[in-house]
Amino acid sequence: MFMFLKELTKSCLITITYYQNESLQICKARVCHLNVHQQTLSVEDEQRKILTIRLSDIKDIH
Repeated sequence: MFMFLKELTKSCLITITYYQNESLQICKARVCHLNVHQQTLSVEDEQRKILTIRLSDIKDIH
C-alpha cells in the first residue's frame, strides 16, 4: 500500500473514503505527504485545505 500511495504524490486528484469521529467522510484531494513512521497521509483538498488522515482510517482510495 505504501508504494501505491507514494506514487500518488505525483499530483493526481484522488477520492478518499475514510472514517473521522466514527463517521464516514469522502474527499477529493491531492497527496501532499506520506508519513510512514506516523502512518498518516496528508492531502490538499479542492479548497486547498490540508487534511491529515491516519492510514488505518482509510476505507477506500480511487
